[in-house]
Amino acid sequence: MLAQELYDTAPLGSLVRFSNGEPRPPERFTRKLRAWNNHNGVGRLVERSPGFVTNTYRSSATFYLHLGNFGSEGTIVLVVRRGYCVDSSLQFELVETPKPGMVRILTPIGNHEELQFLARDTTDAENWLATHRFPNARTEIVGDPDPVVLPSITGRAA
Repeated sequence: MLAQELYDTAPLGSLVRFSNGEPRPPERFTRKLRAWNNHNGVGRLVERSPGFVTNTYRSSATFYLHLGNFGSEGTIVLVVRRGYCVDSSLQFELVETPKPGMVRILTPIGNHEELQFLARDTTDAENWLATHRFPNARTEIVGDPDPVVLPSITGRAA
């Protein structure tokens, strides 16, 4: 699917595969493999950001995939997220969507929300919130069907 389709239809918390369509190079070509990994992988949809319009500038809507956490001994040192414009040339595929009954933990960012954690159930969400203190965090139980709520386009009058 195209990036715009993913932006319009995938619920927050979905697992998404992205690809440039090229075959994976052999392990012995380390530089080519590293470059290939930049354009091919899997991430969790954690945020949608609407486009921005002013008199002189227009930005496309974007979405962000959480690619991983890195650290040691239970301490996260680096969170890797990557943003994609809706006009990206990469191909996207929905691998998995959140199941009904799961709980999203969301925090507000401007006029849209960011997914902090996707819990299996309310007990798991409460335990996570007790150890990870996010101001203004709210929980949202995944329904059946799970409607997609798009952020509105922001702009400034001339």
